[in-house]
Amino acid sequence: MSKKKPLILVSNDDGITSKGIRVLVNVMKKLGEVVVVAPDSPQSGMGHAITIGETLRLSEEDIFEYVEAFKSSGTPADCVKLAKHYVLKDRKVDLVVSGINHGSNTSISVLYSGTMSAAIEGALEGYPSIGFSLCDYSSKADFSHVEEYVYKIAKQVLDHGMSKGVALNVNFPPKRNEPIKGVKVCRQAHAKWQEEFSERYDPNGRKYFWMAGNFVNFDKGEDNDEWAIANNYVSIVPCQYDLTAHYAINQMNEDWDWDNL
Repeated sequence: MSKKKPLILVSNDDGITSKGIRVLVNVMKKLGEVVVVAPDSPQSGMGHAITIGETLRLSEEDIFEYVEAFKSSGTPADCVKLAKHYVLKDRKVDLVVSGINHGSNTSISVLYSGTMSAAIEGALEGYPSIGFSLCDYSSKADFSHVEEYVYKIAKQVLDHGMSKGVALNVNFPPKRNEPIKGVKVCRQAHAKWQEEFSERYDPNGRKYFWMAGNFVNFDKGEDNDEWAIANNYVSIVPCQYDLTAHYAINQMNEDWDWDNL
């Protein structure tokens, strides 16, 4: 009797027609049965937004060969919810993968990332989940150097499982003249965007703002995702949806004057 193939849910935030999701689907087909539920248009920077008070649309698409695929008007997190409750409601999902994103999701970007929101939503539902991103924003980005790593990392998760409530944030360096050096399991770097808002006017004279700015890395360590990418390693950061600052609980209980509140 043949072993049942793992069921793998694929989503993303760049939209169902992006190059990155096509690469991811083709790799996942080597590991199991693939079902795609992805946004019908780009949803970058949506974070963990969900659709409330508006209609959600879902339609089946013939985009990927031998793969059941649906596009949704919702966010990446919506897509995973729709997959669980409607598309795959009676089936056990073995792995959720999101991406491959066109652009970095290292350090603080994980909070804004639609790619990682799909993976974290998967973790919320109890599924082993991975978000994949390539640190190259070009629509013509070369993904050929990451396919082997996508396969091996996903297979490790299928073979060994994941800690409950954890999703992996995997970032790949852009294609360079030398091969990727290897993989670093590391922490999120202490870095942030320093935004600037440019005040502009449309042709009708109405004011609007355009956000810009620079990414600043304050982290001098060699155990974080920014260092890994800069030095041509794949970075893997285990992420959790529990945002409790556990160390602060004891500090507040010890130092604050609760009797006078």
